Amino acid sequence: MPTLYLKDSNQLLTEISDADLSHMVNVMEEESSTDKDYFIDLNTVDLLKNAGASEQVTSALESAIAGSEGIDVVWR
Repeated sequence: MPTLYLKDSNQLLTEISDADLSHMVNVMEEESSTDKDYFIDLNTVDLLKNAGASEQVTSALESAIAGSEGIDVVWR
């Protein structure tokens, strides 16, 4: 199962389903075919919600953003 980490600290955010990963890949802009990291802000979380991402993923992202302008995440 894929997992999301904060890019800078390598802190685990949450496990994500294959469907959630698919939503993320479809919504996010990738710089290359091997790109696995994304900058996520609250607007991006809204886009993910509208694309059908699960509450588990969107809540984990909102908590991690908590007052900042956004976070860099990586999936593995």
